[in-house]
Amino acid sequence: MTRIALTSEFVRRDLRERFSGSFAGIFWAVFQPALQLGIYAFVFVKVFHAKVPGADSPGYLSFLAVALWPWNAFSDATLQATRTLQDNAALIGKVAVPRALLVFARVCASFFIQMLGFIVIVIVLSFWDAHIRLTTGLLPALLLYLPLFALTLGFSFAFAALQVFVRDLIQLLGQSLPLLMYCAPVFFDRSILPVSFQPWLSLNPFTFYAEGFRALVLGHGSITWMGVIAAVAVSLVALLAGLALFRRLDRHFEDFL
Repeated sequence: MTRIALTSEFVRRDLRERFSGSFAGIFWAVFQPALQLGIYAFVFVKVFHAKVPGADSPGYLSFLAVALWPWNAFSDATLQATRTLQDNAALIGKVAVPRALLVFARVCASFFIQMLGFIVIVIVLSFWDAHIRLTTGLLPALLLYLPLFALTLGFSFAFAALQVFVRDLIQLLGQSLPLLMYCAPVFFDRSILPVSFQPWLSLNPFTFYAEGFRALVLGHGSITWMGVIAAVAVSLVALLAGLALFRRLDRHFEDFL
């Protein structure tokens, strides 16, 4: 079996296992984040009356959704991939399967689910918010998932390898990822912060994506070629570093699984 066929089989297996026994099946990929978005909308829009700064700004629900779905792709894929080797310990002990393909397939499965949800929610929101650039912004936004995928894959390789030796890493990530989200402009606009604090947001690797998706889909803010080049460079460095660490530790996996 070729690597492509093997990867496709692993992706299908991950999707089957994730929704096995579920009545709605893969449609939970849309329902669960939509429910999450609804809760956030009630809390921030109805209770706290959150608004996006600017006279011609998009509605807060669209503002939040366009950044939240890419974050869900990054967060879900990272958490799912971190425990990949542990979940497949029996398979690794019996079959000489390329371990990196297991991690890659799990990240692919998560991104497939979250990108499907992103497309659906953008189409639905376009009926209520005239700021949604459905015909001109959706496709470029989907292309922006490519460097985000590379960034996520780099983290996933590193964390999956380390999880074999540090078993409580997954619990640490469960606490750390929400902190990373709140330190990125997912729930707020950069402009509401004091000017002295705004540049610090750029140190968060997800800041570019939160603002980039909004610029493309909502026309809120801007995205520059220099920003894209910097994001691609960071993603490639993360990918190469994560893969290098994974390969360095690969020979010891079977001893600790």
